Amino acid sequence: MSKFEGFISLSGLERRSAARYYIFQFINVFLGSIITGTAFQQLDNFIHQSATEIPKTIGVSIPMKATFFITYIMVDGWAGVAGEILRLKPLIIYHLKIFFLVKTEKDKDEAMDPGTLGFNTGEPQIQLYFLLGLVYAVVSPILLPFIIVFFALAFVVYRHQIINVYNQEYESAAAFWPDVHGRIIVAVIVSQLLLMGLLSTKEAAQSTPLLITLPVLTIWFHLFCKGRYEPAFVRYPLQEAMMKDTLERAREPNLNMKSFLQNAYIHPVFKGEDDSDSDEAPEEFEKEPHLVPTKRQSRRDTPLPSKHGSAASSQPEAQDYPLL
Repeated sequence: MSKFEGFISLSGLERRSAARYYIFQFINVFLGSIITGTAFQQLDNFIHQSATEIPKTIGVSIPMKATFFITYIMVDGWAGVAGEILRLKPLIIYHLKIFFLVKTEKDKDEAMDPGTLGFNTGEPQIQLYFLLGLVYAVVSPILLPFIIVFFALAFVVYRHQIINVYNQEYESAAAFWPDVHGRIIVAVIVSQLLLMGLLSTKEAAQSTPLLITLPVLTIWFHLFCKGRYEPAFVRYPLQEAMMKDTLERAREPNLNMKSFLQNAYIHPVFKGEDDSDSDEAPEEFEKEPHLVPTKRQSRRDTPLPSKHGSAASSQPEAQDYPLL
């Protein structure tokens, strides 16, 4: 579905796919296993008991699902990591291509292509395990060793796969991190809310109102990080913009930006001959390097300060002309 939204980059497409897949995992695996399973198991109690006893029944049933999630981590997590390092499916597909399709060396190279790491499915799955670890850290700590073993195995395996196996399809400059940070905050808030619900059903009901400050502080921390660090991911860096402006002034000192922008967004079919000539000029400048004078002092040509005083050896200041 994300392909129909018209993303202009592969990283943007995979980020949106990862967000959708995480929502599906959160609702289907986490909430579905807890709420739906609890409702079917405790259906008789829900019908015959009073309404005030329902929260207590749910609070008691949440730790009962720890066994299911332990099995889920062992089957899906541990076996998935083992399957990742073995790569049985690509191995079988490779031999089938070699036997039926490969005719030339180029076909053989294409059949040996390992592909890229699927961030749109791997990253949401890892964050689901992180959510399970946060939720059951207080409710049922018996699940934590299985989570730790999974993350240890995943670190070793995926580190090897990224460095030695998979091809890097693009460089997004950590564009995934704002989405990852947001999902981590969601996991923390969910764990805090479930902890409040569990303690309210126990004998610690008086201390439950004190836990209301935890989600509030977590949301405030998320808003602070979003306002402080998110602009670095969504806006053009000032350093890169400064270098681009310096290069532009060196190429065309008398460039009138206002007149240039008047026809910049016109379709090429509707442009005249003058506009097409102006578009070809920047392409010629991009092919040739230019020397841009700066006020930076070269360290190679700058003498070290004299121990006997600055007046003993004085040399003219050297300008560095970097090649842009």
